[in-house]
Order: sequence, then structure tokens, then C-alpha cells
Amino acid sequence: MQIPIGWCADRFNLRWLYGGAFALWSFAQGLTGLADSLAALIGFRILLGVGESIYLPGGTKIVSVLFTREDRGLPSGLFDFGTRTGLVLEGILVPWLLTRYGWRHTFLLIGFAALVWIVPWFWVFPRRLQAVDTVGGSPFSEVSRVGRSTVSNRNLLGICLGFFCFDYYWYVLVTWLPDYLVTVRHLSIVQAGFYASLAFFTFGIAEPIGGWIADTLIRRGWDETATRKGIVTVAFSTGVFLIAAMRAAHTDSAIALLILASLVGLSTGNLLAILQSCAPAEQVGIWTGAENFAGNLAGIIAPLAVGFLITSYGSYVPGFELASLVLLLGVLAYWFVVGDLRPRLS
Repeated sequence: MQIPIGWCADRFNLRWLYGGAFALWSFAQGLTGLADSLAALIGFRILLGVGESIYLPGGTKIVSVLFTREDRGLPSGLFDFGTRTGLVLEGILVPWLLTRYGWRHTFLLIGFAALVWIVPWFWVFPRRLQAVDTVGGSPFSEVSRVGRSTVSNRNLLGICLGFFCFDYYWYVLVTWLPDYLVTVRHLSIVQAGFYASLAFFTFGIAEPIGGWIADTLIRRGWDETATRKGIVTVAFSTGVFLIAAMRAAHTDSAIALLILASLVGLSTGNLLAILQSCAPAEQVGIWTGAENFAGNLAGIIAPLAVGFLITSYGSYVPGFELASLVLLLGVLAYWFVVGDLRPRLS
């Protein structure tokens, strides 16, 4: 749904599009608790995916319309900060709900309680955004054109490659880190949940900070391209701490290094700002859809790759070290494939 919903974000009133998709997302989450068959369960999860798809394309489009180029890093990092830190609250709240009320009531409560968010959304969000005129065409022709652009447009290709590497690293952390802490470091499930949540919180809190640093430097006259790519480089480089954490002899040292490895989050606001600067203004939504489609391909591959390496080598080390190396390859994509931060035709 990433590219189709990106097309919609470029064309329709985001006040209603985002609110409607969020309502579908929440209803599907709540209704999961009422599923009485596997088919119903799968159907509700598919509906959830349709609604959830608005998140990154819609959020990035909103930032691109409401903020100038030099001010987009902070809001981009701030809205994505919610995703990462939501994992912290989830790690505390959901286990308590599951043990106290069971999985059905947990889905019902989380899904339908989320609908409360719609009230401040419609209260605060502008009734009409001063969006740019969009290029005509059907969704199918636009998706086809973006597919060709991913190959022919160096900026879009580089952004997709770089974001693939970024999300590969993130998905390794989010899917395997708690298991690693229990299996290898022999922490209890509660301890593993706490320290994994701490890593995710660090990742999240770093996102607006990295965006704010870049915005501040650019407003002071620093070159936008060098500044945003430079912060991405520094942030991606902190991924090497994950390798050090795998090889640390003591658990306390490993946890400290895992927290440092979560400073990769400093890049996120700048990754989204880079796309907004490179994409034609009327195509920010669909470009974000293409970027996040590439990132979610990494989300499919990364958990499987780590599982395969654990089975093959009897160790978590190769899988986690590969994540750091893949992330470093993303630096090359942003420096040598993505050009200056301005729209280009090819």
C-alpha cells in the first residue's frame, strides 16, 4: 500500500485522508480481538495494514507542506519519534494487559482507545493545506512512472537503497534484540524487555535531536547537502557499536554499547528531509511510499537472514554484525548515488 497511499497523499485533503486511514487502522486493531476464525484474523490484519500505510507518506507530505527546507529535520524526526518510543510503552503496557485481561481484550482496548486521537487531530489540523498543484494521471500510470523513476532517477534510487540499509538495521534490532538479551545474555524476560525498550527509546529520542542539529546548522549558513548527509554518516557510523556489543565479555558493557548503537536514530529526521528536498513538491507522498516500500523489503529480509545465520553458525554474532555492515553501505548510497538536495529529472 505504500506507493498507492503516497499517490493519495499527493492529491487528496490530508486532514480527511490521514484521519480516515487512522480510523480504519484503529478499528481493524480493535476488531482483531473479535476474530472467530483464522480467515477473520488475517482479514482484520490486512485492513490494519491498509490503514497504517498512511503513516510515513502522509506524515512526510504534511511536513513538506507546512515547513521550509531548512526547518524540516526537526518535525520529520519528531513525528517518527512517536513510532520508536511507542515500542517503549508497548513493552511495558501490553504484557501487563495480556496477563491481566487476555489477548482479545488487549486488542479491543488498544484499538478502540486509539480512536480518541482523532479528536485533537481534527481540532488542530488545518482544514486545508496550501498544497502544490499535482500532476494528472491515474494511480496505475503514476505507480508505473515512479517504478521507472526508481531506476532512472539517481536521487530516488539512492534514497531507496539508503533507506533499505537503514531499515535493515532497525528491523534486526526490533525483531531480534529482546531474544538475544534472553538467550545469549541470560537476562529475564522482564529485564530484556526493559533494556530493549531503553535502546528503542534512545533511538527515538535521537531522531528529533539529529534533525534539530541539521536545521540549526543550515539556518546558520551551512550547506544543506553536506550537513544532512554528514549527520547521516555520523549516525550510521554509530552502528559499529553493535559489533562491539556482540563481542563484549560483560553484559553491562554490552548493554551500554547497544545504547550507543541506537544513536543511529540521529539520522532519521535527515533521511526524511533529504527526500523532501530531492522530490518534486507534487510527488513527495509517492516518493516516500517508494522509499518506505524499499525499507519494508528490508523488514522482510532482515529477520529471515538473522534466523538463517543463527541456525547456520549457532551464534547471533554474524547476523548482528551483518546488520552493521549493511547500514554502513547505506552511507555510500547517500553520498555517491544521491546528488545535491534538489529535484532532478534524471
